[in-house]
Amino acid sequence: MNLSFIILAIAPVLAVCGYIFHKDRFNKQPIKLVIIAFIFGVFSFFPTAVATKLGGAFIVNNGNLLNTSLFAFLVLSLSEEFAKFFFLRYILFNRKEFTEPLDAVVYALILGFGFAAFENFLYVVQYGNKVSIMLMLTTILAHTILAILMSYYVGLAKFDITHKYELLRKGLVYPVLLHGLYAFFLLQNFMAGILILAAVGLWFSVKYIRYILTQPKNNLPFL
Repeated sequence: MNLSFIILAIAPVLAVCGYIFHKDRFNKQPIKLVIIAFIFGVFSFFPTAVATKLGGAFIVNNGNLLNTSLFAFLVLSLSEEFAKFFFLRYILFNRKEFTEPLDAVVYALILGFGFAAFENFLYVVQYGNKVSIMLMLTTILAHTILAILMSYYVGLAKFDITHKYELLRKGLVYPVLLHGLYAFFLLQNFMAGILILAAVGLWFSVKYIRYILTQPKNNLPFL
């Protein structure tokens, strides 16, 4: 196992985490809490791995279209997104430091990158130098899009008491659906579908992040 590959697997994740932390310009989150969020992201891998193993015992990915769909949405997608949503919703959401919509983006991204860093690390440990750099970068891209989609609704829910639970449901359901489609296309080796999802997801992510970063604090919604 090449140490340089392990570093390469983790370095892009840490670089993006640093960039996001730097861009949190209004009420920068305590570095301690950012590190905790990253650790939560790593921890979220373990219930996901257990759920995937148990779910795979009941739903076999054998190439059948129905089984593949159930495996993609119920086993792979639901387990992973719920694990990340749990830490974001039930722990970080209630922190007094969570004071603006951008905080949801920071927490969700750090959670997702913690998951991605550990996942990339396991790829290298398991497959060694055969791991594709493109695979590692694709993992980071997928976690970025899913985290921003989740954080959009969770961030709104924090400051919109009237629609809080409806927004929280969307913050879980929509990432599960998008992740499920991604997993389904990946299992089917349908690269055109993955590229379309990535393009739509990137458009949404860039639009939302640019809007939040370019608004004066007193113009941000729900503050």
